[in-house]
Amino acid sequence: MKQQIIISGLGGQGVLFATRVIAEAALIQGHDVLTSETHGMAMRGGTVISHVKVGPYQSPLIRSGRADLGLFMNPGNLDVHGHYLSESGRFFVNTGTRGNYENMDATKIAGEIGSLVVSNLVLLGFAVAEGALFADAGVFRKAIAKTSQSRQLELNLRGFETGLRARR
Repeated sequence: MKQQIIISGLGGQGVLFATRVIAEAALIQGHDVLTSETHGMAMRGGTVISHVKVGPYQSPLIRSGRADLGLFMNPGNLDVHGHYLSESGRFFVNTGTRGNYENMDATKIAGEIGSLVVSNLVLLGFAVAEGALFADAGVFRKAIAKTSQSRQLELNLRGFETGLRARR
């Protein structure tokens, strides 16, 4: 199993937490995993990108045109980080606007369930439901349980489950 994933957004959108969940899911399945992240200006609201490589890789960074999957928490980051996706790569974008990608307004949906902070997990759930990731929903539930703080666990699982059931 080999998969290269980028997660792009702004500081405060849960890019780093989604990265941890994906990495933990890979570990649960016994895969090798490498991660790397870049924090734009290292502040809330700055651009953030994470690279996740699942499988036998040597370097954590994904070269331009090589990512299999992109999760974009901010549609504006398509212009900045879209070049990482391969021609056959799949884009999942947090937006209500249709385009040359798979979209879902994860922020709106997260607000409807009571917390904007789970929009990252709503989008992740959507990508898992669409079969875009290396593991099924059960593995990701375990990974969320393992990486969440106890006070956030129920909300995080609710966000993920909502994304699994939601349709564009």
